Amino acid sequence: MDASLDALVAARSERSAVDVDDLRVRGWSTPGTAICLLVDRSGSMTGRPLATAAVAAASVAWRSPDDYSVLSFGKDVIAVKSQDLAKSNERVIDGVLALRGFGTTDVAGALIAAADQLARSRAGRKITVLLSDCRATAPGDVVGAARRLDELVIIAPASDSEEAEELAELVGCRSTTVSGPSDAAAALSRVLDG
Repeated sequence: MDASLDALVAARSERSAVDVDDLRVRGWSTPGTAICLLVDRSGSMTGRPLATAAVAAASVAWRSPDDYSVLSFGKDVIAVKSQDLAKSNERVIDGVLALRGFGTTDVAGALIAAADQLARSRAGRKITVLLSDCRATAPGDVVGAARRLDELVIIAPASDSEEAEELAELVGCRSTTVSGPSDAAAALSRVLDG
């Protein structure tokens, strides 16, 4: 408005229409959405859980192709794809399919790593998707880490969702269950769009 003020005053004093070339316009846009997918790789990460994680990663890449990350976690957190790193969707899916389950489950550490990844984004909406049964076997303040996130959603295996549902209720986030790879994209839609 300030940049156009002289043109507006001049047109009014001359009792004429404002020359549009003298007006200044600033466009505003809503920042996009950034997603960080956390894939639990502890325990038995083969077969259906592995395929489900791969489909979930593909769904996240489709939803937010320019601003997403995929982290796998057990005892340590490993970036399959970092938030600020360009990587083909094929390489991300291959990275998820190469995961092997082992060790303990550091859910708090994973949530902290997700916050670090999403801090690299300039998006207006920052979502952490936790694909896990949420059974933490490593020390850490899971509830505290979850509450520090902008937005958390949880997708738990349909056959083992009790701890995930408890965590979702404690922190007030949306959750759903996933029955297998064919349900992964729909489960993501239920928590993100619901």
